[in-house]
Amino acid sequence: AETIDGVVCDAHDLSQILDQQGVAVRAGHHCAQPLAKRYMIPATARASFAIYTTKEEIDRLVTGIRHAREVLK
Repeated sequence: AETIDGVVCDAHDLSQILDQQGVAVRAGHHCAQPLAKRYMIPATARASFAIYTTKEEIDRLVTGIRHAREVLK
């Protein structure tokens, strides 16, 4: 498990909480298992951005992360 501002968090738990907030992220190794093993990282949560990502979607991600931080305290 990793931390978000000192709150212990599993990447899969984070992705599930964000999904409930309408935010889609990917959790896992992201084709980088050797690197994750080297740094002893069990998994990461990844948000992807593109040219068509809106400010509202970014705001929803930030709000979702803040919500997850409160839920996981």
